[in-house]
Amino acid sequence: MSLKDQLSEQQKIAMRARNKARLGTLRMLLAEIKQKEIDSRELLDDDAIITIVTKMVKQRKDSATQFEQAGRQELADGERQEIVVLQEFLPQPLTADELDALLTQAIADTGATGMQDMGKVMAVLKPQIQGRADMGKVSASIKARLA
Repeated sequence: MSLKDQLSEQQKIAMRARNKARLGTLRMLLAEIKQKEIDSRELLDDDAIITIVTKMVKQRKDSATQFEQAGRQELADGERQEIVVLQEFLPQPLTADELDALLTQAIADTGATGMQDMGKVMAVLKPQIQGRADMGKVSASIKARLA
């Protein structure tokens, strides 16, 4: 079953359960997927959907932080609830050891020796870790190793 089919099924379950918060989040995600499909004029695969979900999680985290800084805890809590629902559809996150092993392997495979090779390393790593690790932290780890 594709990820899009799973999302549609979960939407139906949320409707039957009358879970408005979950239903709203799933509808928002499916609308974003549909918009991307219309814009690109092609059906999205699971990897593209994971990219969308990752982006939405990051947006929610940023919003929650901003709401907390502004003293709007109820809005921050709403964003965090959406994050929980969205993260259900992401692959299991990598542990620090797994990520470290993938970094080491990618650097060895590309023969990277300096910062000029960072793009090569990222190109090898991105398909393996998409949705499973924070790309900003991965980028910082690569920089630290290649510096």
